[in-house]
Amino acid sequence: MSNVLFVCVANSGRSVMAERIFRQAAGGRHEARSAGSDPGPAVHKQVLQALAEVGIDASDHRPRRLDGEANEWADVVVATCDDACPVIPGKRYVSWELPDPKPLPLEKVREIRGQIEGLVGHLVEELDQEAAAA
Repeated sequence: MSNVLFVCVANSGRSVMAERIFRQAAGGRHEARSAGSDPGPAVHKQVLQALAEVGIDASDHRPRRLDGEANEWADVVVATCDDACPVIPGKRYVSWELPDPKPLPLEKVREIRGQIEGLVGHLVEELDQEAAAA
């Protein structure tokens, strides 16, 4: 089992979608959390709606600050944003460089959700293969 930490700046959009989609895709075989370097006040409404459309309720998510405990917990860190994303030295690091959904209409957030679904699928498959080989 791998612990995957999805990071971004506000922990209100990309990292939340990635965390929740990953949890669903991994089916308990791997764990996921998310955090941000400068957490926002709440998850973006269009992100909650885009997730709800695929049966994922993220209404209970509260943006969290990236801290030492989260860093220690993680085996894999996935940066979901561009160069503004925090880098955590000494960890397996994956960069997805997704657009910020905050200013975007729901149609564009759905596109980002689709990108995340594909990326998460590949990551879960890779982690499953690594676990089977261990």
